[in-house]
Amino acid sequence: MNRILLNTLYVQTQGAYLRLDHETLRVEIEKETRLQVPLHHLGGVAVFGQVTLSPFLIHKLAEEGKDLVYFTENGRFRARMIAATSGNVLLRRAQHHALDNPTSQLELARGFVLGKIKNARYVLQRARRDEAGQKLGLDAAIDELARLNKEVLHAIDIDALRGVEGMAATTYFQSLGQLINTDEFAFSGRNRRPPRDPFNALLSFIYALLTNDVASALEGTGLDPQVGYLHALRPGRLSLALDLMEEFRPWFADRLALTLVNRKQIDRRDFDFKPGGSVFLSESGRKKVLVAYQQRKQEELAHPLYKKKVPVGLLWHVQARLLARVLRGDLEEYVAYLPR
Repeated sequence: MNRILLNTLYVQTQGAYLRLDHETLRVEIEKETRLQVPLHHLGGVAVFGQVTLSPFLIHKLAEEGKDLVYFTENGRFRARMIAATSGNVLLRRAQHHALDNPTSQLELARGFVLGKIKNARYVLQRARRDEAGQKLGLDAAIDELARLNKEVLHAIDIDALRGVEGMAATTYFQSLGQLINTDEFAFSGRNRRPPRDPFNALLSFIYALLTNDVASALEGTGLDPQVGYLHALRPGRLSLALDLMEEFRPWFADRLALTLVNRKQIDRRDFDFKPGGSVFLSESGRKKVLVAYQQRKQEELAHPLYKKKVPVGLLWHVQARLLARVLRGDLEEYVAYLPR
């Protein structure tokens, strides 16, 4: 599976071979050319897993200052080739400058929160529609999220914005349990560190996977995943990854958790209940979730920037590059991904 998104070629097909043919990059699979792109059309190349590049192509990319980023097959960042001339230092300087500017910080954080609230509302609206009006208890939450969405636009500083985001999260999680249709799982609100019930344990594990994926996308773009705008900076905290993943939590992570429990793909036997009340996924449970998580990443969804659908697992890469363009001043504002 190969995609060109925002001038970056993403190669996910295992066994693919990339080589240079004059000024053209060729992607070959089993010695058959599947894609050829003029090199001047590309700003960079990202490869996943068992993908090989010819030495001539690697040298050419370095010579022209184009990004070459390596990920594992599952999307974990491994390395980036830094050419003699690289814009990453300027990008990171812009990233830090935006944090030092209260207005810039607020506007970036506002974009993340708007995406989170809109997508949370989307999940509840879809559930109400799918249940043919049976989930009448969702109406109040949907209306409240619409109200809070307007408050986001009027937040005057980062603390006020965080307050609105917190209220939205509470409203959303108070309703999420109504979307569970099996008696094996109950959910009355978010708890963590440690999780105290199986559904919260499931959410925590999926969130951890998503955090790592988003952090890898940011690394691959040249951004520092620890320098964020909505989440406060702390040593070792992936603040920007937590910022960017907010828009993906409801419709990707939460809906995946709901699918697993409602379709009985996972049950209470897949959890370890520890003394003191903490709950964690067992080894068998983690394996089931990992398989479902990777399968979900292979599904394709429409993105407003492209005519063709984009694999879900590349959406955070697209959003990371859009964020980089905002920081560079190429785009006026960050717009979160909203599923249709």
